Amino acid sequence: MELKTKINAEPGKQELTITREFDLPVELLFKAHAEPGLIEQWMSNPYATSKMLKFEGRKHGSYQQESTDANGKVVFKANGAFHEFVPNQKITRTFEMENAPLGVQLEIYQFEKLTDNTSRLNMHVIYESGAIRDQVLKTPFAPGLTMAHDRIQDIMNKLK
Repeated sequence: MELKTKINAEPGKQELTITREFDLPVELLFKAHAEPGLIEQWMSNPYATSKMLKFEGRKHGSYQQESTDANGKVVFKANGAFHEFVPNQKITRTFEMENAPLGVQLEIYQFEKLTDNTSRLNMHVIYESGAIRDQVLKTPFAPGLTMAHDRIQDIMNKLK
């Protein structure tokens, strides 16, 4: 089955470009990335519950999130800082997964209106090195991101 979220990783580069079209107005797509309660919903899955410990959705703001398993054990923790936060247009942030040897990455999210009811998310992710990027690509990153994007579509459909 072809993944709806497209990931482009050019050989020899330390970056990824990721695109996904949604049957959502751009305002709802942005809202899914800007409201902690919604982020918690689409970041959660049958194996882990996500919680935003801190979320300052503004330029120079920061965030911290964690996911716990059914027994309450922390299985994922990440944090970062916002460099740009332009409603319905753009989020630029850093992302660092705690207790992982992947370093800090820079993420640029651009929210593009296609029609009144459809939009596209364009992501540009830059890693410290090509080796780290390639290490990430060996994980279930692509199917996991597609599943998260599918959850965004499902959750936000209920808000239309």
